[in-house]
Amino acid sequence: MVQRIEQDLHRFRQIVRGVVKKGLKNFITTGELIGKKGKDIVSIPIQQIEIPNFRHETRKHGGVGQGDGDVGTPIGASEGEDGSGQAGSGQGKHILEVDVTLEELADIMGEELELPRIEPKARNTVLTDRQRYTTVSRNGPESLRHFKRTFREALKRQIASGTYDPHNPIIIPVKEDKRYRSFKVAQVPETNAVIIYLMDVSGSMGDEQKEVVRIESFWIDTWLKRQYEGLKTRYIIHDAAAKEVDEETFFHTRESGGTRISSAYELCNKIIREEVPPCDWNIYVFHFSDGDNWGGGDTERCLEILEKDMLPAVNLFCYGQVASPYGSGAFINDLSKTFPDSDNLVLSEINNRDEIHKSIKHFLGKGK
Repeated sequence: MVQRIEQDLHRFRQIVRGVVKKGLKNFITTGELIGKKGKDIVSIPIQQIEIPNFRHETRKHGGVGQGDGDVGTPIGASEGEDGSGQAGSGQGKHILEVDVTLEELADIMGEELELPRIEPKARNTVLTDRQRYTTVSRNGPESLRHFKRTFREALKRQIASGTYDPHNPIIIPVKEDKRYRSFKVAQVPETNAVIIYLMDVSGSMGDEQKEVVRIESFWIDTWLKRQYEGLKTRYIIHDAAAKEVDEETFFHTRESGGTRISSAYELCNKIIREEVPPCDWNIYVFHFSDGDNWGGGDTERCLEILEKDMLPAVNLFCYGQVASPYGSGAFINDLSKTFPDSDNLVLSEINNRDEIHKSIKHFLGKGK
């Protein structure tokens, strides 16, 4: 019975995986999953799944070609097909929410968008303490009781004491027989990785542009967390000046000033230089803006910081230009002209939500 349940559960999970994969583009576009995200899982709304099965007709109404009727009468026509008739009393389609782990979601996205696995740079690793349940102890909580070891100890005791009856093999463990799973602390090598998000919050970046950034960053996070254990995330917002903020502030701040992109690049470069040195960290920088930048040589300053400091230090620098009715959109052209053959600079234009999945594939498609 247990094996049958496991087979049914596996089949159900495969069906859910197929449904999620088929509707992935829609999930990415709407951003519906972000509000349903937990710590390690996300609730995905799908139509209730019905397993196909045969239904036997009772023949109460006759079969095809039987019964009264005139030549030309449509077969299967029913009352109300022209929009008239009474309101129905039957059930409609039900929506089922299925919990999917973020790891599963990342794997589904990777398959659908054909994303390569990321190969970290050959950098130093840190040793992290991990608990591994590899030993057995005489003490512990009942939830960790080792059934087989407990049964074996009880059997050995009964055989040694002469109370075991092979014709009536009843094994009753006592307190001294109980064994429990126990752990040892092992040091496991772990690769350091950090994402630094930069976003323009000037007056030209509206709520829709920020929502596009929020949706795309959710999927970027999901994929990179699948590649690295303990991924760190930092957030920088900027208009004419830049500052580091938390995630909530990052997505819900709006300023009315102008844009000076170099302020964000200088702050980001400072964090990299002082807190996440490239010799020890895999660094990913994602900058989102509408492409509008203050004059006075600020774009030239941005290009200088990228060329001398940031591009040599990071695994990947991604610039996403979100279309805005108020932005000039010139910055992406400056980047493209200055770094036409850069291996770790990726540029993407995001004109609307429908282009988010294409932008994600473009950013993460190099496997860096």
